[in-house]
Amino acid sequence: MKTWLITGASSGLGLDMTRKLLARGDRVVACGRRGERLEPLAAEAADRLRIVRFDLTDTAALRREVDAAFAAFGRIDVVVSNAGYGLFGAAEEVSDEQIDRQLATNLTASIQLVRAVLPHLRAQGGGRIVQLSSEGGQVAYPNFSLYHASKWGIEGFLEAVAQEVAPFGIDVLIAEPGPTATEFGSGLDRAPEMPVYDATPAGDVRRGIASGAFAIKGDAGRTVDAMIQAADQREPRRRLALGSTAYENIHRALLARLDDLTTQKAVAYSADSDG
Repeated sequence: MKTWLITGASSGLGLDMTRKLLARGDRVVACGRRGERLEPLAAEAADRLRIVRFDLTDTAALRREVDAAFAAFGRIDVVVSNAGYGLFGAAEEVSDEQIDRQLATNLTASIQLVRAVLPHLRAQGGGRIVQLSSEGGQVAYPNFSLYHASKWGIEGFLEAVAQEVAPFGIDVLIAEPGPTATEFGSGLDRAPEMPVYDATPAGDVRRGIASGAFAIKGDAGRTVDAMIQAADQREPRRRLALGSTAYENIHRALLARLDDLTTQKAVAYSADSDG
């Protein structure tokens, strides 16, 4: 039996993961702002489920609840940083408040969660951090610039942290799902549209999403199953692409970036000092 701490556990992939883990006999600290959606599970697994309600952007509350969770269960094997949402709009369209909320929720809160759990994971001799990113942590689309900033940012943060904490038996898994049938689309925070972007790629993406032209191939249940299976492995990969769309888009983007880098070799080396 493992013990998991999951943020964003009251909806989407987090709620599905909580259900699946409890069903197989594990213990879960389920964190979310809408704890009422978790109440039915408490009746079936009261001794294995700890429901925690707080806003992850409240760093002081986050630290208190993390400390309390480790104190209550003694050990937490896997910390799943799943909470987040998407901001939709061209960079010029989004408001300062929307930018602050996007980065505070997806980036700063995830950073502070990792910082809060690390002392406990070190003290217990190891553990695993699973970060829910997205194919949007490796590729980018118009109208999602701030969302991408949060996902590219958290992936860079964890690449460094993984090296810092590996000597303590702590490892990191970054999950990168493609478009998946969850509540993500309906929960998008949308900026007011500026007509000047109608005839641009940003406008094309707006129309494509509105018309349903973008296929959503990812299955939420299968995505969660793959994440749990990867987290159960003795030595998981650093990154896990989930869904054919994510695989194809990330593969294409990485090849293009590598090709661009290869053509720059002479210029790159020319910047070295003679010494």
